[in-house]
Amino acid sequence: MRKLPRSHESVSRAQVLRGAGLAAAGTLAFGGTASAAGRVHPHVKLIQDYYAAYAAGDLTKLSTFFADDIRWTIPGHHPLSGTKTGITEVLAFFAELNRAGFQAQPIFLAADGDWVVDLHRGWSTQPAGLDLTWALAFRIAGRKIAEAVNFPGDQHAADAYFWRAYPLAPIPARFA
Repeated sequence: MRKLPRSHESVSRAQVLRGAGLAAAGTLAFGGTASAAGRVHPHVKLIQDYYAAYAAGDLTKLSTFFADDIRWTIPGHHPLSGTKTGITEVLAFFAELNRAGFQAQPIFLAADGDWVVDLHRGWSTQPAGLDLTWALAFRIAGRKIAEAVNFPGDQHAADAYFWRAYPLAPIPARFA
């Protein structure tokens, strides 16, 4: 196995954000897999186990996958968008996804260094109406998810759905 140069070990967040979509698409196009010589990368295994806990709706188990200072970024212009910092905020986000019956089915996982790229089908059931391919970039540190950045396949559809599912309360109740 070829040893990567030290400069590769400290990939910047901006490089991941710019390259995650292209890297995932390129790997898929060339038939890449999450394993080498039949062994699953430990970071891929971590994300597979995370998805099993997510599918079970077990927020307590889910919390065991997160670093204390986790940062989870949801892009967009909707009530759930923004960066959630810390386990409490991330779990509150997942509790809201559970309320909407949000489900995810992994399609592809691959690891490189501290990063895992994930493509999955994500859909809602309460209310129904969102069914997209999503890409996530997970940064792993100390066998925990330290950072995740979520990329919807159709940001406009995601924004519209989340506004329907999580409308703002009318004024003045919104400010009470």
